[in-house]
Order: sequence, then structure tokens, then C-alpha cells
Amino acid sequence: MNYDKLSEEELLNLINMSNLPNHIAIIMDGNGRWAKKRFMPRNFGHQEGMERVIEIVETASQLGIKYLTLYAFSTENWKRPKNEIDGLMKILVLYIKRELDKLCKNNVKLNILGDISALPELARKEVKKAIKNTEDNSGMALNIALNYGSRDEIILAVKGIIKDIEMGNINIEDLNPGIFSNYLYTKNQPDPDLLIRPSGELRLSNFMLYQVAYTEFWFSDVLWPDFKTRKLYEAIIDYQNRDRRFGGI
Repeated sequence: MNYDKLSEEELLNLINMSNLPNHIAIIMDGNGRWAKKRFMPRNFGHQEGMERVIEIVETASQLGIKYLTLYAFSTENWKRPKNEIDGLMKILVLYIKRELDKLCKNNVKLNILGDISALPELARKEVKKAIKNTEDNSGMALNIALNYGSRDEIILAVKGIIKDIEMGNINIEDLNPGIFSNYLYTKNQPDPDLLIRPSGELRLSNFMLYQVAYTEFWFSDVLWPDFKTRKLYEAIIDYQNRDRRFGGI
């Protein structure tokens, strides 16, 4: 369906509020290319990308989405130039300082997926503060994937399982997908119903490889800094028009 002629309000009215995805995951991609098209440094694109994070988090919370996971920084992103990494970490700190009060006001709970021990001290401090300040919130769970890699997550889970088997906490014969999921960063959370990737790329990039076994994928050529509320509405509408059979008929 072509949504271009519809207003944002008309798109919102097409959404079935009784059939919202429980968990939406987004691979935020295209900041650098967005900036390059404007002859600006890559960090300019990351700054604009932060504005989209603010917008999409607020929109998802208002819709009643229960879990939102945003892929912000991967274990592979450390290969990028130092000035870009430094800029990303400054933007992370700025986002938390700007938005923490709003997250608390909107009852949003912040979780981090990944190993934050490798983050710069200031970024690590602000992240821990935000987690602490929102830990009692009962609204939307906002997962930010920082220094995250799904393969590392799976290996870490396997190590935890082996340790608990050796300690007698679990029996290897009892191991099943439910128990395995309890060793992932997303413990006690449902798997994503909908995964969105803007920017025209058609890959997962080491993101939630275990959790997306039956997730619906939605791709867009729009670069992340241009991924505004109406694009989220479009993704949800398309999701609601799919027939999810989970291997059945």
C-alpha cells in the first residue's frame, strides 16, 4: 500500500490499537550516509539521529508499545575512527541528560543490552544513573543495545548455563528454549514481534540473532535521521496486515 498521500493522523487511524506489536526492535542505521549527503561530518548525522530516538521513543510510549529495543552501538563499532566513537559517546551522555526526566515522567524503564564496562567513564556513569532512576517505572521498557553483539550474548549465555550446570543449579536434561532465554540480556522479556531496519540495508548485523526466530522484518530505504513518526506508523500497519503462523498453517 502506498502511504505517501496519507497524513500522519490518517496513518494513525489505520492502526489497530488492539493488535499492536508487543515488542519492536529497531536497527538504527544511516546516520553517516545522511550526513555525507549534506557534506557534513558523520557525527552531525548521529546528532540528528538522536532527535529521531527521542521522537520514536515518545511515539512508541504513547501508542502503548510495551518493549522497544534500539540498536545504538555494536561490538563491531569500536573499529570506527576514534573521533566518531568519542562523538557517539558524547551524544549518548547528552541524550540521557536531556531525556532522563522525561523518561521518568512517562514511566519508561531503561535497560541496557550489552557490556557497558568498556564505555568511557562518564558515559558509563550516566547510563548507570539512568538505569537506577528508572528501575521502578512500570511503563514501556526501553532497551538500548550498547556495546552489544548477539554472538557475544549467546556465548555469554552458554557460559552461564555451563556454570550453573556445574554448580548443580540446573540439570542439562531440563535445558530448553525458555531456560536458555533466561541467560540472555533480554531475560524476562518477550521476543520482538517486529524488527525495523531503515537505510536500505537487508541484514541483521549481529543483532538479536536468537530472539528474532519468528520476528516480522520491515525494511525501509529511509535513512534513520529521516525515520519519523509516520514511518513507524507505516511499519506497524504493515505488521498488522501480515499473517503470523509461527510454523503452523
